[in-house]
Amino acid sequence: MSTESRYRYTGEPLENLNKWATRAARVPEQAVIDDALAANVATLSDLQSRLYAQKETGVIVILQGMDTAGKDGLIRHVLSGLNPAGTSVVSFKQPTNRQLSHDFLWRVNRELPERGEIRIFNRSQYEDVLISRVHPEMLLTQHIPGVTTLADVGDAFFDRRYRDLRHFETYLRHQGFVTIKFFLHLSRDEQTRRFERRIEIPSKNWKFSPSDMQERAFWNDYQVAYTKMLTNTATKKDPWYIIPADDKGVARLIVSNILVKRLQDLRPTYPQVTPETQAQLRQTLVKLKNNEL
Repeated sequence: MSTESRYRYTGEPLENLNKWATRAARVPEQAVIDDALAANVATLSDLQSRLYAQKETGVIVILQGMDTAGKDGLIRHVLSGLNPAGTSVVSFKQPTNRQLSHDFLWRVNRELPERGEIRIFNRSQYEDVLISRVHPEMLLTQHIPGVTTLADVGDAFFDRRYRDLRHFETYLRHQGFVTIKFFLHLSRDEQTRRFERRIEIPSKNWKFSPSDMQERAFWNDYQVAYTKMLTNTATKKDPWYIIPADDKGVARLIVSNILVKRLQDLRPTYPQVTPETQAQLRQTLVKLKNNEL
């Protein structure tokens, strides 16, 4: 079984996310991980160059996970080797008043990549069925038609949003834009250790936020929200990849393996020039060597 198929989730019944492993069954030695990751970064760089030159397909890479799941570090170690001319990162934080005055996918639409580009979403449109599911009261101030009390924010409301999210990705796929979705699955115990390090190590203190502790109190509620989100938005053509994230190095390697496979499946190629253009290029080369230009 390939790495891509091992971690692919396509929407089959997901009773309890806590039953999914947060640590890989086999953990290679760090040197092996480092060598494999470096090779994958080089391959991704070549594939991205071809994708950028071809300018047919845009790629959206979505990273979701609980606080400290390792999204930022994954971006640095896996995607930092790509050409910034065709790769960028968007972090979706708390919506602004202007964003809330539009539909919930408006701010996402504005950040989609151009053809040939890779855009990494650090959090994404899926926040709108995660945080709002845990804290439905936040929806009451967003002027959503038909939502005036908490009774209006039930399963029917979120079922519509799940359907909208599926249709959005189908629409993008029809237009030549591929969505690759990763959920970094972290255990509560490992999150505890990472928060402890943020407090104990002075150089990491800046990462710690009291709000993180407030949200940690809702851990079980978030596990339910993630379970429902994954179950209702994973499809065979737009799957989620559930990545065991307790070991950062292994998680980065798994994600890089999957990205290599998915980009290879796109078969990006450099554009072929016509024989006439090739003849002109040869003439130009001769002139350059003869200092005629």
